[in-house]
Amino acid sequence: MNIRRPLTIRNNKMMYSMAAWLSKKNVTPNQISLCSVFFALLCTISIVMSSGKHSWLAFILSSIFIQARLLCNLLDGMVAIEGGKKTKSGELFNDIPDRFSDLLIIVPIGFMINLGGMGITLGWLAGTLAVMTAYVRNLHAFLGSSVDYQGPMAKQHRMAVLTLSFLLAAIESYFAAHRYVLVVALILISIGCLITIVRRILNAYYYLEFNHE
Repeated sequence: MNIRRPLTIRNNKMMYSMAAWLSKKNVTPNQISLCSVFFALLCTISIVMSSGKHSWLAFILSSIFIQARLLCNLLDGMVAIEGGKKTKSGELFNDIPDRFSDLLIIVPIGFMINLGGMGITLGWLAGTLAVMTAYVRNLHAFLGSSVDYQGPMAKQHRMAVLTLSFLLAAIESYFAAHRYVLVVALILISIGCLITIVRRILNAYYYLEFNHE
């Protein structure tokens, strides 16, 4: 699959300059892709630390690490394509680290929202559905259609919801110990991912039945 997710931010001069700088260094796109997992792991650690005294700081760090993960997701493709460093294994490194990152960021939230087994189940549900959106997208492309990046809860949408939720949780933690914001975030991600999966499956079905030759 050579089609990239359509992102207008690629035209940003700062992003282009960063990609150009990295392209001149001894850095491969695959290494940048793996760095996204590192930032996802740091986000996991911050989420766990949110149970401590300075929970507001942990939530802010979590939002920063999410954006760092997304930056890696952007730069690996730019270095590969615009920087001329594309590798034969690039698709593996472009996709597999994202699946680990989704689980590392989403699932731990379920353990930290003070709902016991229900919270853990909700975290795993949201994480599993997030991975399934990518599975259906890749299956769609495997069947010969264009890559289906539609939402309403594609990767950038999930990370936007979580970034905003962590910032709101930082404010919420200043006034109370409950974490209603994160509960709402997991519910929104679960519902949004389910809708995304259904839409992508339907698109694949229509392609096979009516457009595939």
